[in-house]
Amino acid sequence: MKTILLHVQEESSLKAPLQAALSIARCCNAHLSCLQVTPIEAYVAFDSFGGVFVMSDVLGAIAQRENELRQLFETALSHEDVSWDYAHVTGHVANSVISHAALTDIIVTGRSSSDHRHYQAGLALLGDLLHRSRTPLLIPGDGTVPYDPCGPVLIAWDGSYEAANAVRASLSLLAKASDVRVITVDEQAEKPDSFPSTRLVEFLSRHGIHAELRCTAMQQDMVATALLGEVHEFGASTLVLGSYSHSRIGEYLFGGVTRTLLSSSPVALLTTH
Repeated sequence: MKTILLHVQEESSLKAPLQAALSIARCCNAHLSCLQVTPIEAYVAFDSFGGVFVMSDVLGAIAQRENELRQLFETALSHEDVSWDYAHVTGHVANSVISHAALTDIIVTGRSSSDHRHYQAGLALLGDLLHRSRTPLLIPGDGTVPYDPCGPVLIAWDGSYEAANAVRASLSLLAKASDVRVITVDEQAEKPDSFPSTRLVEFLSRHGIHAELRCTAMQQDMVATALLGEVHEFGASTLVLGSYSHSRIGEYLFGGVTRTLLSSSPVALLTTH
């Protein structure tokens, strides 16, 4: 990984994504590209009865807020030992991030946005990025422990193409991990068109990555809980998994591992669709 795209969000969700992006940049000797997006919706979200005076106030408040965030970010980065650049655009948030991510190796973003008036809600934005971008996504954990890109990595393997994509996308970090474990359901429960977990271990070994394979039985509605239990037992700093192996409508109506872990996870998620 040589180019990291960091989605700059509001100050309340700034610390963990910035720390994670900087850690990856140092670990991989990579360049950090920071992208701040002012949603176009912000400029039309004003009281129509207020006319131009209200619009002027809204524009001024947005400009002040965005400038303060940029100054805060640039001040923090000026003391870091990584190469970086900073861009500020106005537009649709997901479209802007996806466009800038086309020639980057990974997107780092936070889990939620506190201002739902103008900014796309966190879970909806993450869903859009996963479905529409071909760049892997790293979401720092909710815990207080700083993200360690060289720490143990747990791969959640279900034999799907999405999981295979996530593994390929994370090879650079897997090669630097202190330990790698693959957790999968019992082989007899695998789908007919899935890749056997032994093939995954062989694939990793050809890249110089030695992984432990653990097979376990999981009830369909307890997969997320079981995975988090494995994360805790293994002491993983990163959970690699494929996202939305079922339709998003099905995930929304019936829950799902993707939605559960995108909503909350104690460790960083590295995922792609």
